[in-house]
Amino acid sequence: MGRKMPVFINALLVMVGDVCDVISKEIIMDDVENFDRICTPTVSRPLLGLTVLVVEDSRYACEAIRLMCLRSGARIRRADCLLSARRHLQVYRPSVIIVDLGLPDGSGADLIAELSGATPRVSVILGTSGNDFAESVAIAAGADDFMAKPVVNLTMFQNTILARLPADRRPSGMRTVQTEVIRPDPIAYRDDMAHAADILGGDADGKTLDYVARFLSGVAQMADDPVLGTAAQDLARSRENGLPVGAKLARVAGLVRERLTDRVAI
Repeated sequence: MGRKMPVFINALLVMVGDVCDVISKEIIMDDVENFDRICTPTVSRPLLGLTVLVVEDSRYACEAIRLMCLRSGARIRRADCLLSARRHLQVYRPSVIIVDLGLPDGSGADLIAELSGATPRVSVILGTSGNDFAESVAIAAGADDFMAKPVVNLTMFQNTILARLPADRRPSGMRTVQTEVIRPDPIAYRDDMAHAADILGGDADGKTLDYVARFLSGVAQMADDPVLGTAAQDLARSRENGLPVGAKLARVAGLVRERLTDRVAI
């Protein structure tokens, strides 16, 4: 039989492990900040050196932002809910955070308010949504600016971020205006449809139906899918007005299935 480890040695090892964990987190944060400082933005890559955390439940919307970050020189990380975002932020501090207001586990405005009052503060905090009322909500929560969905214009994306950065973090010289509209991979849209189908296939309560209606409305707007967008908005209105939703829900579920089986292309 092996000898038992003395209690004080065991406690010492636990303390060492805790210290190493803290140090490793600080190193990761420092690495991100050092990367930001040593990379100088250029006219062609104006966001070079920035790390962008996108808090977004739609893979299609996130793919659009990923492509714009790639073309702008920024690194990107993604969180699909508030819980995941808070876990990310415990480990590293991004240069820019873009927060969707309609997330599966709560309002992105709550996270914006937390970040706005935090010290040290994320340099640029942006809200995003396809809802008309969302901009005022995001700004009131403490966001520096707002990106209305669909976010697909590269110049608008770059300018919104650059306008909130210190002058020494912006590229010098004239930049070419990019008129190209970003087109994410349709596979990402199918991923969103699969996510919605999983929700609709379960025992969805009222709160879940509200979420999936908002989710599909936003995704359809991003993907220029007016048929699905209208159906999702009809479902949302029926929920808001306390009307029966059986037919509206069946319509939405059928459209989602069509897009998963490739009978409808975007």
